[in-house]
Amino acid sequence: MSTKFIDQYGLYTADQSAAAAASLDAIERNGIEIVRLVWPDQHGLLRGKALTKDSYRAALASGSDITMAPFFFDPANAIVFNPFTPDGGFTIDGLGGSPNVKMVPDPGTFTVLPWLEKTALVFCDLYMSDGRPFPLAPRSILKKMLSELADAGMKLIAGVEMEWYLTKMLEQNLDGVSLGAPGSPADPPVVAPVARGYNYLLVEHLDEIDPVLAPIRDALLSMGLPLRSFDDEWAPSQVETTFDVLEGLAAADSAALFRTTTKQVARRNGHHASFMCTPAIAGFYANGWHLHTSIVDNDGTNLMVPGEGESLSELGRHYVGGTLAHGVAASVFTTPTVNGYRRRRPYSLAPDRLTWGQDNRAAMMRVISAPGDAASHVENRVGDSAANPYLYLAAQAAAGLDGIVNRVEPGPISTDPYAADVLQLPTSLAEAVDALESDTFYRKVFGEGFVDYMVTMKRSEVDRHQAWVEANPDESTYVNGVTDWEHREYFDLF
Repeated sequence: MSTKFIDQYGLYTADQSAAAAASLDAIERNGIEIVRLVWPDQHGLLRGKALTKDSYRAALASGSDITMAPFFFDPANAIVFNPFTPDGGFTIDGLGGSPNVKMVPDPGTFTVLPWLEKTALVFCDLYMSDGRPFPLAPRSILKKMLSELADAGMKLIAGVEMEWYLTKMLEQNLDGVSLGAPGSPADPPVVAPVARGYNYLLVEHLDEIDPVLAPIRDALLSMGLPLRSFDDEWAPSQVETTFDVLEGLAAADSAALFRTTTKQVARRNGHHASFMCTPAIAGFYANGWHLHTSIVDNDGTNLMVPGEGESLSELGRHYVGGTLAHGVAASVFTTPTVNGYRRRRPYSLAPDRLTWGQDNRAAMMRVISAPGDAASHVENRVGDSAANPYLYLAAQAAAGLDGIVNRVEPGPISTDPYAADVLQLPTSLAEAVDALESDTFYRKVFGEGFVDYMVTMKRSEVDRHQAWVEANPDESTYVNGVTDWEHREYFDLF
């Protein structure tokens, strides 16, 4: 009798084997009939299959086959790579011909979905047929970076603070609209704001949308996500949601689950949630994703706590130093959309250069600390709300670890970050892609093949946008300075 795939390649730890058994018990206890096996793609979107409970049981031993085809597509489903050339267009062996890969459930992530009957969700890792981790899988890349931190006796702790837009669906009928084609997204939904603005943190505005937020909030709490707050953000219909801290992989999974929950629950209640940075809707403002992180040892002791007269511990300063040193090249991972670069303007509460500051929201790395305060940490303010959670955290973990290992100094703290004489961040996705292509650091830590893949993938996006702009040069037709191309590309997808 042949050994099953997961045992054959030793893919489960003892804890995962125990979690697998616990998930089967949960299925019976909760009357679950369907388990959604999901994995994050290169864009941070969740893809996968809905399996019956019996098929899920089989997947806990043998994995579940799925095509790698989605990895050929850019955000508009343009086919960037030709799967039927000998190598599939990749620089990685074994990817020609669009082979199947194995979804291997991570059973510790088993979650009952409260907005669906008899349905649960489990995150998966992707493997090649020979047991190797699939080299383009963002979740595997994050796990590799966290493993390197663990080898150095450290863990990444992360808190998510994400801004997004909540709107009301005005037109859901698909008659008379474009359903899209490869490389040409479908018409985005027609929506209206659900609240007024601008008036940051106004409780009346928050109460105005509470009936719409309530089912989203209830779903998040029911799933056990560490929800901290819903806030009335700056612009009309703009919401900020924050979560308590989790270890690195759990934080990324939670961010991905939060976004898909919010979009699905909102749509089921006649609304539309979007994590696009700046929609082409009059009066809407840019969304950001502020990533709060600290480094702890194996006992959970925060290694970034400063002493008297310090902003951060020496390790903390080097962590910031590494983040700043690799901030330009990391832009494709922190701000992966054409639209996201509209945030990078001076005096806009979004960073435009490589700075750090003490409780200063203009800096890229905002230090939130006090001598002896065990909650001392840093906030990376550069991210786009559409960023892939796994690649955003992986880029942060890799850069921070490099700073610690090589004792990289961050330079002086900025008191006026927008005037600091330091390197500017890329101002466009095209510029960011060029920076990543020539970068040796992320090629080393993420792999040559993966970086080549992302460069090619993002160039397709950049080229399609540029072709549209050249054909539609009249900027008076743009809304908020945002092109119709961007709104069509990102508003519904993210």
